[in-house]
Amino acid sequence: MWKIVLALLAAVYAVAYAIPGGISDIDSNDESVQMALNFSVAQHNNNNNATYLHKVTQLIKAQYQVVSGMLYHLTVNLASTTCKKDSINEKCDIQTAPELAQTFQCNFTVWHQAWMNNTQLTKHECLETSKSA
Repeated sequence: MWKIVLALLAAVYAVAYAIPGGISDIDSNDESVQMALNFSVAQHNNNNNATYLHKVTQLIKAQYQVVSGMLYHLTVNLASTTCKKDSINEKCDIQTAPELAQTFQCNFTVWHQAWMNNTQLTKHECLETSKSA
């Protein structure tokens, strides 16, 4: 009898909680998702050769995975802004000039190990979805 009860409790626990190593959806407003998103976009802007900064127009999907730390899998839409990369302007509007407007869909994976004070962008794939010219 106890074996059956224990097996049922284990099954309920596995369903109720995310399985380590498995990918689960997470609320896009979660503080850790916003941290990963901001980190991803900053890395994207630092590591591309665009003249203008890009910013998020839509967070399409946010997922997490428990590993040695947390992996955040993010799918986002980005658009070019009116702020040049070297600007200090904090308010960057979406670029509307047809010759400069660009949009992208990006997949980012951020690995965060809080106890090591370590955050890395481990995946960075962007496809241009439109460019007017």
